Amino acid sequence: MSATHLLVGTRKGLAIYHKKNDQWNYETMHFSGIPVSIAYADPATHFWWACLDHGHWGVKLHRSNNQGKTWEEVAAPAFPEGSEIKEGLPATTQYIWSLQNGGLDRPGHLWLGTVPGGLFKSEDNGDSFHLVESLWEEPTRTTDWFGAGMDHPGIHSILIDPRNSDHIFVGISCAGTYESVDNGKSWTIRNKGLYASFLPDPYAEVGHDPHLLRFCEAKPEVLWQQNHCGVYRSEDSGLNWKEVSDKTKNVYFGFPIEVSKTDPLKAWIFPSKSDEERTAINGGLSVCRTDDGGQTWNVFRKGLPQEACFDIIYRHCLVANEQTVAFGTTCGNLFISEDEGASWTCLNNYLPLIYSLQFV
Repeated sequence: MSATHLLVGTRKGLAIYHKKNDQWNYETMHFSGIPVSIAYADPATHFWWACLDHGHWGVKLHRSNNQGKTWEEVAAPAFPEGSEIKEGLPATTQYIWSLQNGGLDRPGHLWLGTVPGGLFKSEDNGDSFHLVESLWEEPTRTTDWFGAGMDHPGIHSILIDPRNSDHIFVGISCAGTYESVDNGKSWTIRNKGLYASFLPDPYAEVGHDPHLLRFCEAKPEVLWQQNHCGVYRSEDSGLNWKEVSDKTKNVYFGFPIEVSKTDPLKAWIFPSKSDEERTAINGGLSVCRTDDGGQTWNVFRKGLPQEACFDIIYRHCLVANEQTVAFGTTCGNLFISEDEGASWTCLNNYLPLIYSLQFV
């Protein structure tokens, strides 16, 4: 189904773009001046969600049942009293990094991922949340999980198998990929084949840094991740990962990855220069697409700045819907393509830093 709205979570509010007569136009800004870490439209209930990272008041959570005409605040997920990140350090919800519905067959079920590595669940459309103790008590959490860009581990990716809502993947920085086949009652580590140059043992079972985890909705056993140390693909639900990087085309370091909903061989990445610099490569932006499962990559630059540009994009800022692809940058530039990324049009150069995008 073609999208009619684009939700843009930014450092200074939630921007809404609307497509009418084949043109995308800015419509409105919600929560002006407040960071929106994730904006999410739930296809099961059609509620819109805004996760706020308020500098003074902390984490806040809002929902709307009328496409943003009005918003209602609900209590943000909180750790049970006595929970500790590690011995002597109390656990509090510092950041909401991911939000995902519990399956189209379970309207009102939501999964929510936080820093410091807490997975929360709601079965009443956000009226209440409870910590998923099975993952919080997973033995590797206190010994092998650690923070990357954040002070503590964070759950930035939650994937629900559209064929079976009990089947769940989460991506954790830094820990890796974990899978549950019983609706979160138990978890299995899925990091075989990944390489992490920053670990004492680069092939360790736990401690990897998937920057983002995605799958093909039509074939969910095909998983992709933009990892801290390369681009990886799995064809067996994460049992085995294979690197599909191409350093000759700068397909290696970056934060986002997007996958076609219908074609398990098609994916997009946005490359950045290096872990040390984290800037655009050679002063220009590009998007890379594979149509053959990562065997080869095509580099697209048409319509993108190629001189004196230092922009990059964060994890949740590259999205695709049918032929339409969009990305938003750390400098507030918003680009859109209607031909699978081959050419680009700028929608805005003057937004705040962009944290998330979603087509609706």
